[in-house]
Amino acid sequence: MDTLFNTKFEGEPATHTQPGVQLQSNTYDLQESNVGLKLTIVSTVGFGDQINKEDSYRPIVEFIDAQFEAYLQEELKIRRLLHNYHDSRIHACLYFIAPTGHSLKSLDLVTMKKLDSKVNVIPIIAKSDAISKSELTKFKIKITSELVSNGVQIYQFPMDDEAVAEVNGTMNAHLPFAVIGSTEELKIGNKMVKVRQYPWGTVQVENEAHCDFVKLREMLIRVNMEDLREQTHSRHYELYRRCKLEEMGFKDTDPDSKPFSLQETYEAKRNEFLGELQKKEEEMRQMFVQRVKEKEAELKEAEKELHEKFDRLKKLHQDEKKKLEDKKKSLDDEVNAFKQRKTAAELLQSQGSQAGGSQTLKRDKEKKNFYCFTVNSAVCCMLHETQGPAFFNLVFSSCTKSKGEDCHCRRVRVPYCLKSETNQFPLPPKCVRIHTHTHTHTHTTQVFTVSLCPGKTPSPDLRGILNGSVLC
Repeated sequence: MDTLFNTKFEGEPATHTQPGVQLQSNTYDLQESNVGLKLTIVSTVGFGDQINKEDSYRPIVEFIDAQFEAYLQEELKIRRLLHNYHDSRIHACLYFIAPTGHSLKSLDLVTMKKLDSKVNVIPIIAKSDAISKSELTKFKIKITSELVSNGVQIYQFPMDDEAVAEVNGTMNAHLPFAVIGSTEELKIGNKMVKVRQYPWGTVQVENEAHCDFVKLREMLIRVNMEDLREQTHSRHYELYRRCKLEEMGFKDTDPDSKPFSLQETYEAKRNEFLGELQKKEEEMRQMFVQRVKEKEAELKEAEKELHEKFDRLKKLHQDEKKKLEDKKKSLDDEVNAFKQRKTAAELLQSQGSQAGGSQTLKRDKEKKNFYCFTVNSAVCCMLHETQGPAFFNLVFSSCTKSKGEDCHCRRVRVPYCLKSETNQFPLPPKCVRIHTHTHTHTHTTQVFTVSLCPGKTPSPDLRGILNGSVLC
């Protein structure tokens, strides 16, 4: 495109990794001498790069239809401003064909077939210097035959104007054009020309012996530009407009072949629309009523199930309550019977204790045993049994005061039953470990181990343990 319009257009080359076909539209204001041109170039980025190419043409067709629809909406306005309206309709489609030298791809045939009724399709063989002259001629013939056999209608330069009929007839025979593009310039002779340089030589873009670039530029820009615009408006746009209005219900004549009034068409279409709307409203109302009834039935069924569940749980609760009351009554009877037996047993026990209590008290008063022993002839200890067999009172002393004198030695209350620390005696041992206590008198810290049996005199075998003698 830069070579065709001799202008450096902005934009970066697109990659071939697009997930789909994207159309990028750019508008430029070109000026050459006193002639201005507003040019819009639409690039089909990613076309043919996907694995599945079945719908690759669809975004292009939708874009063209969108431009037609925008123009139609402007045309149907009450106050139209078509003379100031920017016409964005596509007037020409330059369809570039890869120089394979064999035949057209299926994607090319399908896409051009979909586009020929919407835009002026001009097939172009790109990079034509990639194949030889003989191969190029055969390739052009092959492309033309395939287009005709598949019913693809490409743009033909008009023959109705005598001024250009001869030139256009010649140019139609050269279709599809084989072109080469380049912005690199090289001075050949006394003139700067656009070329492509190779190790084997130089290809001149504007040399008709090398490619058809000059033919394309002449036919597209200088000779047939207005015809392209006219064909777009009178053929492709009118076809779209007619189909669109027919979809909306508008016709040129009624069934009686009389002119069809726009007002009548509008009223008929409006009545048809209101009828469809009322029908849909009635269907929606019936559907709503049906859904309400179904929901009410579901709620009633759920309510019935809840009542049944409540009655079942209530009956179960009553049964459990009755069982607990019966069990409570049974336990109360057992407690009352136990209290009666306990009262009778306490009464019998009190009567038996009153009878034997006097004899036990007399025997305890008469019983008072003293056990005396000495250890190393230095410490005197005296044990005597007090009221009840629960404890012994142990008084130990190492003072030199005579018997009967006041002694402030410590008194120790010892449990009656203690674990035995020795197994040397046949009698049940009642052992206590006694640590002597230092007080106002001089003591030597001693540890005594005493084995006693209440009511009996200690055995002489204690002498070996106490290292002393037993005194009565």
